[in-house]
Amino acid sequence: MKQYQSYIAILAFSTLTSLSGCKKAVLETLPNDRISSEIYWKTESDARSAVNAIYPSLDAVNLFNLDGVTEIGHTNTTFTAEYNIENGTYDASHSRIQTEWTAGYRGIYLANFLLDNIDKIPSTNTALMGQFKGEARTLRAYFYIKLVGLYGDVPLITTNISAADGKEVTRTAAKTVWDFIDKELTEAAALLPTTYAAADKGRITKGAALALKARADLWAGRYADAAAAAKQVIDLGVYSLLPEYGKLFSVASENSAEVVLDKQFLTGTITQNAFSFMGPYSQKSSGSNYVPTKALVDLYTMKNGKAISDPTSGFDPQNPYLNRDPRLRFTSYLDGDPLPSGILFRPIPGSGGGDEIGKTQYNTTTGFSLKKYCSAEDFAAPGASGLNFILLRYAEVLLTYAEAKIELNQIDATVFDAINKVRTRTDVGLPALPNTLTQTELRAAVRLERTIELAFEGWHLFDIRRWKTAETVMPGKVFGITYYSAGAPVVVEVPSVVKTFSAAKHYLWPVPQKEKTLNPALGQNPGW
Repeated sequence: MKQYQSYIAILAFSTLTSLSGCKKAVLETLPNDRISSEIYWKTESDARSAVNAIYPSLDAVNLFNLDGVTEIGHTNTTFTAEYNIENGTYDASHSRIQTEWTAGYRGIYLANFLLDNIDKIPSTNTALMGQFKGEARTLRAYFYIKLVGLYGDVPLITTNISAADGKEVTRTAAKTVWDFIDKELTEAAALLPTTYAAADKGRITKGAALALKARADLWAGRYADAAAAAKQVIDLGVYSLLPEYGKLFSVASENSAEVVLDKQFLTGTITQNAFSFMGPYSQKSSGSNYVPTKALVDLYTMKNGKAISDPTSGFDPQNPYLNRDPRLRFTSYLDGDPLPSGILFRPIPGSGGGDEIGKTQYNTTTGFSLKKYCSAEDFAAPGASGLNFILLRYAEVLLTYAEAKIELNQIDATVFDAINKVRTRTDVGLPALPNTLTQTELRAAVRLERTIELAFEGWHLFDIRRWKTAETVMPGKVFGITYYSAGAPVVVEVPSVVKTFSAAKHYLWPVPQKEKTLNPALGQNPGW
């Protein structure tokens, strides 16, 4: 549904929002500079435009920021705002803390506006009206999942309120918000179709609602519900893994059977800038804003499934990328890799390459650079990509199912099958996990799979928070590539960077200061 982000729909919605508090003029003349509520909410087309206008609030390139502040990524320049989150010097006034809050509640406002008004439309097509409601409720739940994941207790607003009421609203307990999300997605799924015709590809489906329910229940620690919802998605029979992981983030694989939910873009009309934001600096001065770290790269096993720290793995320190899990090279540019411009990626100090560490303040500081979403197809215009941004894919559903069952200690063949499908897809080809693993061993295995399979797709921060491992994996210096100088190994250490994570406060972000200034009743999270 490439057309869902039409500016007409956005304009219609943004102008309608300014009308809710207006009184009729004496002569009751209709405004000629915007769409009036007097003539809107009359047709099915009005409802379609209104629900379409919610979709642009979905995440895209901003998700890189969230992985970029964890141990698997690094904010590449110290003057980028997220650097303060890495080193623990941020507070409630930090711009990213405000941005995520604002974006979430903008999406919720748009969904509420549709739901508050759609019943005014005199339509006899109850299935279509139900579908639109299901889309809006699912999108609203998506925004709430992220908000409660970041901030914990947040205001639960299910109908649009006045500015005055907004200054008095209080936060709702996270448990209650999770209850709401679970119920919303269960009911929304019943309203939604399993698939759409080609013209409507990209709209919220039954599978998307159920997969988001599985994600939410997993994050909330409701493992039985998470496993059940993921199993419902699996049993729909409409999703499967793309055989080639290396082609997932390409135009050719858009709308593949692995994509459960994405944000759609259209070259020349509605575009995203992932390539220019994250690509190697040598590629038309792309930004390398967040770069992979040694901590991430070292997690990728050898092709035989053994950790590189295992002396029997066959790991060669002088050829560190040889015979590794192929997902490493599909995720990150490594020394010697060909780049879209035709040159090689050469980050080693003294190599003379365009991406040499230290050559400019924008070059990668770790010697790694993201490859996901940096498609060669976008090299001509790296700031104007039409490539869809995947927000939830079937691999996550499988790993969610497996993790939930492991936590319940309900370990059976379906658990191994779910993980092994991800590990053994055609161009990954890792050996299947042996069915003799214990619950503890399986827990470690599924967490590793989630980390490397979904790296830089935006959800790792939420994982290390709910696993309560952030306080262990986050703190410390940031390291990058190992190269040899005069025959001796040299490990790149990013200068003057020490990541910080305090268990006393950093498992939740603070309520943004601007919100607290407007409404002191919101209170604040512990430690802030």
